[in-house]
Amino acid sequence: MAGDQKAKAKMEQAKGKAKEAAGRTVGNEQMTAEGQAEKSKGDARQAKEKTKDTFKR
Repeated sequence: MAGDQKAKAKMEQAKGKAKEAAGRTVGNEQMTAEGQAEKSKGDARQAKEKTKDTFKR
């Protein structure tokens, strides 16, 4: 389960980064903001999983 969540976090980060870059390229501020939000969500999920791993050891 933890590996699945880690993969989901990486996917959210990549998707957010791509969306943010696309938004900047076309000048769409809303798309840029959505990309940043998705990337942040992925960062938060990854931090949560790292914390869980720390306490498992």
